[in-house]
Amino acid sequence: MNQGSAAHGRSGSAGAVRHGAVLAVTCLALATVVSAMASLNVALPGIARETHASQTQLAWIIDAYSLVFAALLLLAATLGDRFGRRKALLGGLGLFAGASVAATFSSEPGLLIALRAVLGVAAAFVMPATLSTITSTFPREQRTRAVSVWAAVAGASAVLGLLASGAVLELWSWRSVFWLNVILAVVALVGTYVFVPESAEPGKQRIDVVGAALTVVGLGVLVFSIIQAPEHGWGSTRTLGGIVLGLLVLVGFIAWELRHPHPLLDPRLFRNRPFSAGTLSITLQFFAFFGFIFVVMQYLQLVRGDSALIAAVSVLPMSAAMIPSARLAPRLAAHFGARRPWVVGMVAVAAGLVVLAELDTDSSYWLILAGLIPLGAGMGLAMTPATAAITDALPPALQNVGSAVNDLSRELGGALGIAVLGSALNAGYRSNLDIEGLPAPVAEAAHSSLAAANIVGTRTGNATLIDNARDAFASGLHLAFITGAGAAVMGAIAVSVLMHRAGGDTVGPTSSDSTIGTNAGSNS
Repeated sequence: MNQGSAAHGRSGSAGAVRHGAVLAVTCLALATVVSAMASLNVALPGIARETHASQTQLAWIIDAYSLVFAALLLLAATLGDRFGRRKALLGGLGLFAGASVAATFSSEPGLLIALRAVLGVAAAFVMPATLSTITSTFPREQRTRAVSVWAAVAGASAVLGLLASGAVLELWSWRSVFWLNVILAVVALVGTYVFVPESAEPGKQRIDVVGAALTVVGLGVLVFSIIQAPEHGWGSTRTLGGIVLGLLVLVGFIAWELRHPHPLLDPRLFRNRPFSAGTLSITLQFFAFFGFIFVVMQYLQLVRGDSALIAAVSVLPMSAAMIPSARLAPRLAAHFGARRPWVVGMVAVAAGLVVLAELDTDSSYWLILAGLIPLGAGMGLAMTPATAAITDALPPALQNVGSAVNDLSRELGGALGIAVLGSALNAGYRSNLDIEGLPAPVAEAAHSSLAAANIVGTRTGNATLIDNARDAFASGLHLAFITGAGAAVMGAIAVSVLMHRAGGDTVGPTSSDSTIGTNAGSNS
């Protein structure tokens, strides 16, 4: 069944599809899983206090979701394409709601990490089904606008999720964040059942299980090694060996996909330069973005002493700048070409992070605001052309592949960003924390996380320990944000070079790229 006929689904005809309702429901489902990547960040101080999680465990609580999400996206997208995108939405949202309910009863860091991984499995089925439903259901003349709305929701829902979580945390504990997940997932589930038509490609080939396994193992080993690096040492054999092993497995994945007759993802697609530019750009944007969210939420609450709600409201200007810039991006691309606003957006992200890297224990909110505005506006400007480059560079038969790669880029970037920036934060904190002369139990607790240092310092009346811990955290923050800014600059350079070599500012497929798409389409 082709996408045109498949999009009719249970509605029976294209005219029966209520495109506005489909867009609203798919964007709500998207917001549910994307906000879950960020919303729990605002609850990290409460989680640390109640579960006694270390800084490394806090990173895992956040990144277990993103890592599993990214690792299973290609497999989940393929299953959704084959057996039905509406079914993937319904099943994924149901599992998401159930795992969120279970998480509200957890009290151990290990269990919480495991449940966040289950949530990642659910999200892997939901997210690719949202964009591929839009691209397979909407007429081409409406698709660009719908994708721009999707991109705006994908970017802004993380910050809006922080705001909603901050509000409920004023009334209840960190468990309220998971109850918020339940409510959103149930509403999206009902909306999907009522409004979203089925679309599928039941004639697709068998599933590439080996390719999926290589993805999970490679990404898992790589991210594990990065997150654990501050504890084992960046130069240790365990860390370097794990990183090398993870990269080798991912190289093996590429080699396998090149030989497999029906790959999850054909590496030859990346010969299409706009496609490659969009993929790399999205990865680096969300590397910087989600790494920033992980760090700044702890800074606002544990260093500045803001409440959860105030911390969430404090980053709202980023979302306020992101939404209109994402909507403006298609007009700028039409007038100036895709490359110019795209590169400007990436540079703005880097500039915002450089400003935010200057934060210390006594910084005013005006410095935070000065960094949030260019960060949010830059994300909005860069996201839409990057997403359009991925989807428009491929022929209609490969739109499902484009949707999966777009989603994979976001989640992989987020997972790596949390791992790398979180690890940089942890390394900077540990190396700059002065624990000389402290009793061993106090020193060990303070060394584990800033939240623990605050608790120990308060209980023992050691104000000096608290001040030293906050200064150490600010040093780690500086290193983390400079790392994120460097990633954004790399993205700007890569986009400029790839789009220039692609022959200007267009993002559509060239004749040679179309040939690649046709070849890949025979394998997909």
